[in-house]
Amino acid sequence: MAASSTNPYSEAGVDTAAGDLAVELMKTSVRATHGPEVLGGVGGFAGLFDASALLGYTKPLLATSTDGVGTKVAIAQAIDKHDTIGQDLVGMVVDDIVVVGAKPLFMTDYIACGKVVPERIADIVRGIADACTATGTALVGGETAEHPGLLGVDDYDVAGAATGIVEADAVLGADRVQDGDVVLALASSGLHSNGYSLVRHIITGAGIGYGDDAADFGTTWGETLLEPTRLYTQPLLRLIDALAEGSIHSLSHVTGGGIAANLARVLPVGSWAEVDRSTWSPSPVFRVLSDIAGTPLTDTEGTWNLGIGFLAVIDQGQKDAAIAALATEGIDAWQVATIGMGQRPAGEFEEGAKGVDGGAVRLVGAYADGAK
Repeated sequence: MAASSTNPYSEAGVDTAAGDLAVELMKTSVRATHGPEVLGGVGGFAGLFDASALLGYTKPLLATSTDGVGTKVAIAQAIDKHDTIGQDLVGMVVDDIVVVGAKPLFMTDYIACGKVVPERIADIVRGIADACTATGTALVGGETAEHPGLLGVDDYDVAGAATGIVEADAVLGADRVQDGDVVLALASSGLHSNGYSLVRHIITGAGIGYGDDAADFGTTWGETLLEPTRLYTQPLLRLIDALAEGSIHSLSHVTGGGIAANLARVLPVGSWAEVDRSTWSPSPVFRVLSDIAGTPLTDTEGTWNLGIGFLAVIDQGQKDAAIAALATEGIDAWQVATIGMGQRPAGEFEEGAKGVDGGAVRLVGAYADGAK
């Protein structure tokens, strides 16, 4: 019997040749993230990172984080634009590491798709690699998996994990927070990568297409909603170095759960903070979406960042220096709260979050009307 000339794996819907082409298309951008610490190049079963640099630490601690981009990828797929999702992934993963004061070392990514389209995969990975370069992170490995029958031909999801390093006595956290500390807000670039299930629900319910013009923004709705996540890692690491030693006490990445929950996670039990809404005006994208939904902004406070991407709890004497330093990085920052200890004002607060027995936080007042 003559041997079959067909590839049974291809007949099952998996195109290994397309996967190989995708790797070829992404190699240059991935290699651009590699310093001398990365060994072995692209395509190995495991990425290698020279850890001898850690010998210079007195007590090095490894920090690790993993995350994805969530349903924001559905919008990228809807308008066939895939070059910004990678930055969103790095923002969600690497910016969690800097919360403890850690410097990122390396990252790996995982892309699951219904069908490998080499150019699409290369766009995604190029975005990851560019953001890794911007955050000082080596992209040492990854995986692209084709899942026909499980995902549609144009469907994909992305995830990643990163590792960083911090000296044990330099770890930031709730134990450093003191009575009278100032809470600074760092402006977001927009929605970042959280709350997109609500976004998509609002847009779909209003009968809006992602290719439709968004008159308020001068772009299509899809382009507006794909505004990439701002990257805070390097500006925050430079801020830590620039301020007087020990001035930054804790940091919070405002992601799922909103402002109050994420701040409460990095405050000690017994502390409290009232975040003053009047100190900023939520970005237009939040206002427009809320108007379309017919709901007040306050109803979305547990879902969206509302214009604040990060929070920094710092020594009150360093407030002006911190705001000035962040301005040189192109990041607007302003005071939104002061930390109190002991007896707190009457009323409901959000206490802790994500399993953390932290401080108590609530938002008070009304949002400013004008642009910040």
